[in-house]
Amino acid sequence: MMKNRKVYDLEERTYSFARDCRIFIKKLPKTLGNVEDGKQLIKSSGSIGANYIEANEKLGERDLYMRLKIARKEAKEASYWLRLLRDMNDTYEKEAEILIDEVLQLRMILSSILNKVSKSKEEII
Repeated sequence: MMKNRKVYDLEERTYSFARDCRIFIKKLPKTLGNVEDGKQLIKSSGSIGANYIEANEKLGERDLYMRLKIARKEAKEASYWLRLLRDMNDTYEKEAEILIDEVLQLRMILSSILNKVSKSKEEII
């Protein structure tokens, strides 16, 4: 899992987050809830980085904006699944909290980028 070091390359940071979520899920007991919630977390955590990469390969300003919005939405969803998994697995609460903190930071970063993109769009118009 992430060791108190911050990665400033957002593509790498989102990749690390998705990887760390998968490592976390492997540790959880194989209950029906953990398996199903874990599947959802795998999808949403991976989608954050995938959409950010797509945003960097934008086809235009509209595409950039939409991909960033999707990445932020997926970060919000990942937070939801992590909270459920944390609340249902007391033993892994601390590990879940680290991931929840990271995804909240990713959401704030994506929101900041979206605000800048939105302002630059307005200046063009």
